[in-house]
Amino acid sequence: MKTLFVTAIDTDAGKTFATGLLGKYFQEKGYKTITQKLSQTGCKDVSEDIEMHREIMGIPFQEADNEGLTCPYIFEYPASPHLSAALESNEIDIEHIRKATTSLTENYDKVIIEGVGGIQVPLNNEMTLLDYLQEEGHPIVLVSSAKLGSINHTLMTLEIAKYRGLDIRGIIYNRVADHSDIIAEDSRKVFLKYLKHYGFPEVLVEIPKLEKGETPLIDFAVFDN
Repeated sequence: MKTLFVTAIDTDAGKTFATGLLGKYFQEKGYKTITQKLSQTGCKDVSEDIEMHREIMGIPFQEADNEGLTCPYIFEYPASPHLSAALESNEIDIEHIRKATTSLTENYDKVIIEGVGGIQVPLNNEMTLLDYLQEEGHPIVLVSSAKLGSINHTLMTLEIAKYRGLDIRGIIYNRVADHSDIIAEDSRKVFLKYLKHYGFPEVLVEIPKLEKGETPLIDFAVFDN
């Protein structure tokens, strides 16, 4: 498995943190590892998410970062990629992203790709992230949490992923925010039940509650295949 795609049930679910931790894990295991962000909005020149990945991984910006391969599109206005691009008289070209990813896979053992928002976010006027994932066939991990509404968003994502034939490898359960332990325990049971229901691996890896600035080495061995 060269690539692993990180999507989430919604924006601000913890994709960036999870992607950085995955990069850190594979790097510590001896793989030559890089992360990629398909597109980022709300910043200029440099992807803030890629910066966070590098900080978590404990490495400086790489040559691939400086070449624009790890974040092919950066837009200033904080909105969905299709809108942010349009406001700059631009449009996301999926082939450009594909070529960047291919270039990374030719030079790295592992490429951890962070998506944008939730799974139905429009990338351009023709294609959503869901369409892109169906075309590319990347193995996928879904980031969820215990926040209110997460069960609904998670089950909807799993159902549409099943319908579209996506390769879901499991859930990363983000406990970084201090949500109720009672809710969290119930959510874990529900998520595992529905992973099985939809025919996906019953895999759930938890990112525990952490102090600010902590970036622990999480055991993501279940995604190393």
